[in-house]
Amino acid sequence: MHEEDEDHIHLGDEDSPIYVGERVELLTVGVDVGSSTSHLLFSRLRLERQGQRLSSRFAVTEREVLYRSPVVFTPYTDGRSLDAERLRSFVETSYREAGVDPEAVHTGAVITTGEAARRDNARAVLELFSHQAGKFVCATAGPNLESLLAAHGSGAAELSRDAEQALLNVDIGGGTTKFAVCRRGRVEDTAALHVGARLVAWDQQGRLVRVEEAGRALAARAGLGGSLELGSTVPPQELRRLAEFMADLVMAVVAGRPGPADLPWITPPLATAGPFRTVVFSGGVGEYVYGREHRSFGDLGPELAQALRDRTQQLGLRLVEPKEAIRATCIGASQYTVQLSGDTIYLSHPELLPVRSVPAAAVRGIAQPPTAASVAAAVRRALERLDLVDGDASFALAVHWHHGADYASLRELCAGIVQALPRTVQSGQPLLVVLDADVAGIVGELLRSEFRVPGPVLCVDQVALREFDYVDVGRPIQPQGVVPVVVKSLVFR
Repeated sequence: MHEEDEDHIHLGDEDSPIYVGERVELLTVGVDVGSSTSHLLFSRLRLERQGQRLSSRFAVTEREVLYRSPVVFTPYTDGRSLDAERLRSFVETSYREAGVDPEAVHTGAVITTGEAARRDNARAVLELFSHQAGKFVCATAGPNLESLLAAHGSGAAELSRDAEQALLNVDIGGGTTKFAVCRRGRVEDTAALHVGARLVAWDQQGRLVRVEEAGRALAARAGLGGSLELGSTVPPQELRRLAEFMADLVMAVVAGRPGPADLPWITPPLATAGPFRTVVFSGGVGEYVYGREHRSFGDLGPELAQALRDRTQQLGLRLVEPKEAIRATCIGASQYTVQLSGDTIYLSHPELLPVRSVPAAAVRGIAQPPTAASVAAAVRRALERLDLVDGDASFALAVHWHHGADYASLRELCAGIVQALPRTVQSGQPLLVVLDADVAGIVGELLRSEFRVPGPVLCVDQVALREFDYVDVGRPIQPQGVVPVVVKSLVFR
């Protein structure tokens, strides 16, 4: 981007397809860098405006995948660092093979997950796209967000829309197993176990080349003792025993029965009790479960999938095939603009703007009548779903507000926000609130004047944000006083 673009978000640029009338066509890229594997794909999205108002939302009406890269092993230089140069080479090769000029890409999403997101230089992945920073959504996904992404990417959330009972998406990758309870098209609950196919890996001679601490701990519990040492060989029947033990842990969650005393949860356990009668497997292991992959890559994938198939059949569960398994992630990002009158926002510090690519935490389920306690609980749930931590990251509270504009209700809203975000408030960090009701001015004034929020406060209204939305807010355009807002949304197949 040019330097001037850092200061303004332009509206009405006739050269940009983002701002053309009622229909929009975008070229987008989705990049997934996971614990074990990485891949990239280019897609063409067609969007249409839903409704007549300029602020109405655009919806994706067509998705066309133009190019899929090979799935490659995520490169590491050592035990703690991603190999940024090899990742750069992979991305550049993918652009060339797809025949895509980087300047022709309108939007994109770069998602780092699992162990890749926790490496010392994970930020280097995002820097590969720094020259297109304004176009890209860059997200580091923790286990709850990974579970959400997998459930939408596999198609499980959509499959649950007309299902009579809850559907469980089980996404098994190299290092973790993510669970997502899907009902009526939405993900209601998420959790993750430290169970994965590449916690243990070996070379063509059968010598162990990778043993994660979690893999060693599971092996000990499975009765393998101290046999998992780098460079050693492990008999196939022992590895099969480890895979079957892992499958038992996963199926204990699916069946809703007590498993081994201490399941290796990375997150709090599922709040939704099983059993789940309909299951979708995604992730790399899902490829083996549905017979899409048969090759061995020197890990537990084939054995773990076989054990899961056997147990699923024994329990009489309904196994549903996903649209995507190993590529169960977003395919890119859509983008559209909303114009808002300057009178509809509250802005305590004009120098705060512009803000870019701030994730929206959807605040739902506030009690009626609203109370500070129910608002605070809804805010905490919204952050937990996206692995966001109060005081540690920038985010926008996307508040679904249907409780009126009276002083008492709005005061409870503000009290709950302050109660849920003590670190953000006390540290003076910016507080961004986006509401779908026309109450931003009052909410902002209450937060600053009555609740004495010391940091910058920005409240925007009449914008309905959803999960997987990211928002840019530009500086007011004078003399009209219009504030441009750009919403970028992760898009799934």
